[in-house]
Amino acid sequence: FNSITTFLGLLSAGLAIALKDPLVNFVGWAFILIRKPFEPGDRVQVGDHAGDVIDVGFFQFSIIEIGNWVDADQSTGRILHVPNGKVFNEVQANYHKGFDHIWNEIPVVLTFESNWKKAKDILNELINKHAKNFNKGAEKKLKDASSKYLIFYSKLTPIVYTSVKDHGVCLTIRYLCEPRRRRGSSEKIWEDMLNEFSDHNDIDFAYPTQRFYNNLSEGKKYSEESEKSDPI
Repeated sequence: FNSITTFLGLLSAGLAIALKDPLVNFVGWAFILIRKPFEPGDRVQVGDHAGDVIDVGFFQFSIIEIGNWVDADQSTGRILHVPNGKVFNEVQANYHKGFDHIWNEIPVVLTFESNWKKAKDILNELINKHAKNFNKGAEKKLKDASSKYLIFYSKLTPIVYTSVKDHGVCLTIRYLCEPRRRRGSSEKIWEDMLNEFSDHNDIDFAYPTQRFYNNLSEGKKYSEESEKSDPI
């Protein structure tokens, strides 16, 4: 009897080790059903893989991949089968759970000689025109999400931030959009921006360049006077 008990104990331990991954995946399936970190139709990212969930099975869930070699949040056409156990050891990002809008940013770099104030006014006008439809739906969904999650934003209106890069003045457009409309909204904003900037000769896009600066010919008046009084 003792020998049988020992044998059964060793057998169960061996099976537990051999079937560890399927068991973890099955428990992961139960976790997904109960806690609902995501559901079919949600856009998620688990570890390095992102896509739209199309199925949740006993041992794995399936997503239509986005990104990868495609330079945008659009489908590659591949279906990825991810083990359910990944929900226990990988970070999960859900684009739709709770507040189903995301903040998108478009950096626009202009030369230092450009009239960046005029450019900023143009960008503010453009982004407010494009984002007004998003904000109406976003405000209601944010109120619904705040009742369950600690999601609070003081402002949902788009904004243009100003900063300086090493090769120009950077105007960063920040606005809310739906996850699946991110590339389309960026395209429309860029097209309108290119059309508007083409009518202004004092606005030019910047790119990394090499510049030689002569302080005597390009410097300010006080710099020239100081050079003459103190040549060293």
